[in-house]
This record gives sequence, C-alpha cells and structure tokens, in this order.
Amino acid sequence: MLDLDHIRLHFPALSRTHNGQPIIYLDGPGGTQVTRSCIEAMADYLSRCNANHGGAFVTSAESDAIVHEAHEVMADFLNAARAEEIIFGQNMTSLTFAMSRSIGQTIQAGDEIILTRLDHDANYSPWHLMAQERGAVVRVVDINADDCTLNMDDFERFLGPRTKLVAVGYASNAVGTINPVKQIIEMAKAAGALTYIDAVHYAPHGPIDVQELGCDFLVCSPYKFFAPHLGTLYGRHALLESLPAYKVRPASARPPHKFETGTQSHESMAGLIGTMQYLEWLGNVDTTRASPADDPAACRSPRAAALRRAMNAIRSYEHTLKIRLLNGLSSIPGIRIYGITEATRLAQRAPTFAIRITGHPPRHIAQRLAERGICVWDGNYYALNLTERLGVESSGGMVRIGPVHYNTSAEIDRLLTALEEIAAGA
Repeated sequence: MLDLDHIRLHFPALSRTHNGQPIIYLDGPGGTQVTRSCIEAMADYLSRCNANHGGAFVTSAESDAIVHEAHEVMADFLNAARAEEIIFGQNMTSLTFAMSRSIGQTIQAGDEIILTRLDHDANYSPWHLMAQERGAVVRVVDINADDCTLNMDDFERFLGPRTKLVAVGYASNAVGTINPVKQIIEMAKAAGALTYIDAVHYAPHGPIDVQELGCDFLVCSPYKFFAPHLGTLYGRHALLESLPAYKVRPASARPPHKFETGTQSHESMAGLIGTMQYLEWLGNVDTTRASPADDPAACRSPRAAALRRAMNAIRSYEHTLKIRLLNGLSSIPGIRIYGITEATRLAQRAPTFAIRITGHPPRHIAQRLAERGICVWDGNYYALNLTERLGVESSGGMVRIGPVHYNTSAEIDRLLTALEEIAAGA
C-alpha cells in the first residue's frame, strides 16, 4: 500500500485551504497537481539555462540536453523502442490536429475511418474534419448506454478492407470506462488499418507499454499525470519517417523534430523530467510486489521498469478508492452513477465517476462542493458525443469526480458526506 503521508509531501498544492478547510482536489481528469521536483526543475531551467535550440553557446547546449532527456524519459514512461518516437507539443488536441493533417495525406476518397461516441472530442473532431476534406467515410461506434462501454459488435461490423484508421480512447475521460484497446488494435491491424490511441485519461492510472499494445500512435498529456502543461505523441518510427509533416523549411526532416513545430516549452520538458524522478522514486520505494512484466528485461531501461512499478502501485491503490466511491455513491438516495457499477468489473474502469443528483443541476452541485473546498468538474468535459448520447447535454451534463493516487480515503469520505447533504437538501 502506498504511503500517502509521504507521497502527499511531494505535492505542495495539497497544503492549501479554502473557507477554512483543506482543499480536496478531485478534478484530476482536467489536470492534476504537480510534484515539488517538477516545480524545482522548471525554476532551475528558467534561472540557469533558458535558451533556444541548437546554439553553439553553453546555455543552449544545456537546454538541448534537457530536451534530449525529456524524450528519453517519456520513451521510458511509454516503453517506446526509441526516444525518436516521442513528439512533444502544446497538448494532445494540437498534436492530434497536426497528425490528422499528416495522416490525411494518405487517405483517399471512399476510405473509411472508425471513431467512437465514448471519446473526448479531441480524438473525434480532428479525424471527422479530415475525413470531410478527403472525402472519407466516418463510422462511429456506439455505446452500450447501460454501462457506457463500447458496442464491440458495431466495431466488428464497421471494420473492413476500406478501413484506414481506427481512433479510440484508452479510457473515457467522462465515465472512466477502460476500453479493450489491445483487442481493438489487434483487430484493426488484421484489417490493415492504422491505430491512434488517446491515452490522456488512462495515463495517470496505470502503466502503458506501446510495444506490448502494438499501436501505431498513442497520445497523452503530462499535465494529467503530475507534470506541466504539455502534450506528447508516440508514433512508430517507420511511420513518422514516411509521413509528410507540415513544418517550416529549415526544420529537421527526421523525427521527432520534423513534427515538433516552432520552439517547444523547454521549461515544461524540464518539469516533466522532475515529475518522472518522483515516479521513479515511487517505483523504487517497494519492489517486493513487482510483477514479471516490471522486470528491466521487459522494459527499455531500469528507469522504465521503475516507472512501470510506480504505475502498477498507483493502479492498485486507486482500486481501493474506486470501491470506496462506488459503495458510498450507491448508498445516497437520488444519485445516478453513469458507467460500470458492478463491483466485480471495477478493473474495467478508471477511478472517475460521473453522477447526477435528482433535482440538482450539475453546476449547482459543483458550486456547493466548491464552497466546502472540494474541486470537481461539471458539464461535458469535451466528451460531447457521450453527453448527447446519454441525454444529459441540454441539462448541464454530469458532475465528474476524479481522484488520483494522492487522494486519501478521508477525502473521499468528506466528499460523500457533502453529497449526502446536498442530495437531502441540507
């Protein structure tokens, strides 16, 4: 079990109070708090070696070394085969729009693209707009509304010889559903289609191994897993080499820099390295429960193995939070939980719960919780297709509760007490 007292010391924001109470950050799906090592690394970069790329002078050389290390550490986090398969950008949305233009050059009129109703719009609109421009056909996989899982019959029916791309989320940022991505990737590969995986919501909650998954592309956002505002994209090196890039002429023609347009946020990359130092520490605190998959032989480096152990430990601890939240929310009259609610299936969802309370608009609930120092989101969180499909978009969407590994059982209990009072009209 994680040592929460020790872990929470690594996150300065957790000491804040509001209206006389400690703030409870359950807004993780929109962006997590960052580690002290992240903050210190960013400050050190900006005060010591803040410079642009490729200069002959000392600060530029030091800055380039940090950029290089950021690619290496992100490759370790995703267990990519090489650091050149990692591309940095402003965020996942910007990276996906850019990549949709590159991949779009390989799409012909009549080709087919498979999307889903469960996805964040950043893994829907870029492909939908590209398909319109290229004359491609878009197939949209529906959900099973009772538990917010993908309708795999739809997917199997849509997949065919004209399918050129399958874009799907690793986990739903709205209701927490973890999709069977490995199965989807294998089916797509058998049909000759590329796969683009949005792992933004899954990345804070469990290990990712792009080589084991076999995906062609995978995107995530470090600011969703304890690092600064930044986006990262993994792409198979051969594909990155072959795809056209929309870039300025003097830029490198080789990945990753051929896709990293303009000057990147070097200070954010330094912060990412600081965050990974924290996760590496977490993975080395207790190695007694390591699985065979955590062995360095299965990872690209000892650091990659430590990062995997950390994410496995996080997943195990967060399972206890899922149980506590599910049991507590289920016991409050008037609350509806969207998504998987069977205790035996909790491994199929992230610790993210979307709810509504009878008679209370979602915004009202979020405001009442905010008065108590409890941070949650309301609305659609850019999962517009899902909120429309569930029939809640026109009435304010849902309230989203999103704990991560620095949250405690006591914080969950304080949330449940507040929701019980709101539901009772107190």
